[in-house]
Amino acid sequence: MDFTPRSDKKTKFYDLSPVERLEWIAKNSTLDPEKIEILSGTSGLTIEKADNMVENVVGVFGLPLGIAQNFLVNGREILVPMVVEEPSIIAGASFMAKLARPAGGFFAHLSASEMIAQIQVIHVPELNTARLKLLEAKSKLLELAAQVDPVLTKLGGGPRDLEVRIFENSAIGPFIVIHLIFDVRDAMGANAINTAAERLAPQIEEITGGKVHLRILSNLADRRLARARATFHLDQLAFDDYTAEEVRDGIIAAWAFAAVDPYRAATHNKGIMNGVDPIVIATGNDWRAVEAGAHAFAAKSGKYTSLTTWSKDENGNLVGTIEMPMAVGIVGGATRVHPTAKVSLELMKIKSASELAEVIVSVGLAQNLAALRALATEGIQRGHMGLHARQVAIAAGAKAEEITKLASLLASEKLVRIDRAQEILKEWRNE
Repeated sequence: MDFTPRSDKKTKFYDLSPVERLEWIAKNSTLDPEKIEILSGTSGLTIEKADNMVENVVGVFGLPLGIAQNFLVNGREILVPMVVEEPSIIAGASFMAKLARPAGGFFAHLSASEMIAQIQVIHVPELNTARLKLLEAKSKLLELAAQVDPVLTKLGGGPRDLEVRIFENSAIGPFIVIHLIFDVRDAMGANAINTAAERLAPQIEEITGGKVHLRILSNLADRRLARARATFHLDQLAFDDYTAEEVRDGIIAAWAFAAVDPYRAATHNKGIMNGVDPIVIATGNDWRAVEAGAHAFAAKSGKYTSLTTWSKDENGNLVGTIEMPMAVGIVGGATRVHPTAKVSLELMKIKSASELAEVIVSVGLAQNLAALRALATEGIQRGHMGLHARQVAIAAGAKAEEITKLASLLASEKLVRIDRAQEILKEWRNE
């Protein structure tokens, strides 16, 4: 996307100043001036609002908020707000989104909006009998759980199923775990399902003759899977001295490494989360829950592996897919308290939690490709360190025009270190 300043000379979005980028967003979105101001950080989360969010508040902590561009998700043009401190992430995701556009962009969906509440029952006299009694009482228990949140039930959510698992061997002996399956609609759902689990505890104890111990949601939200796929035309992949086939095959080989080796998969999936977490944070959702669910899901087979797949289709194009739990919401919690979170949702024109999940997982797939493409060709450091050099220059004490000049020199020397930056600054200033 381009911005046309007063000179009418076409300028790329990343070449604009922060003020000009905000002007571009104001012209190309439905955000009013007050919300643009919130997005800029000049009027966002105040210490008074923060004091109502968590305990012992003494201030607020800022992180950069950038906009990923070029994303086409299920046919919708989306400007994606990303809160992240690491350079190259927003640029990488934006460029991969641009490469996906000729084939239609990203196609994504959410399997359901169901979460799991786990209820642990210990000291059960007879496990199998207790299990059958619980299943016999399923309808009654689900009816009781539905009373916890009448508004959610009215919106089409509420309890969906009840499963009973027996653990014969554990450090404390045998026990039962009940899974209460709950459709949370557009909420993340923790409060609703935790309350429902608490409500069922007395009835479960009466039915089983045991003692209800833990009752808490599971962050392995494998009934709330977000999936996305994208095709990258072969003619989009070549760059510099690398042929399209070299780039494609290098990406597939890099993914194959992550698919079989957990040491590589951990870093591979971290690259995916580089795209996922910034949007989760920008929208006021629980990024720790999403991280926990993602990594647990990656190990569901008993061996930790990649959350994505990469292959080529019959025409030789590169094809990527991703599948992971995505427990995010657009109602309740910080999503409705934090001013910037609300504006971020409005900027993306998000109307449901499923739409948000679809955007997030698409960006995760794009960011994974950005990392694999760099690793399989020029190496991750070239682009990353070029951007990192600016941070090093600032940390070394560079001011104003010195920053860009020093960053360029550090990158060209391939010595992006603070001691070298300080040495260069000293030389310049002595001259």
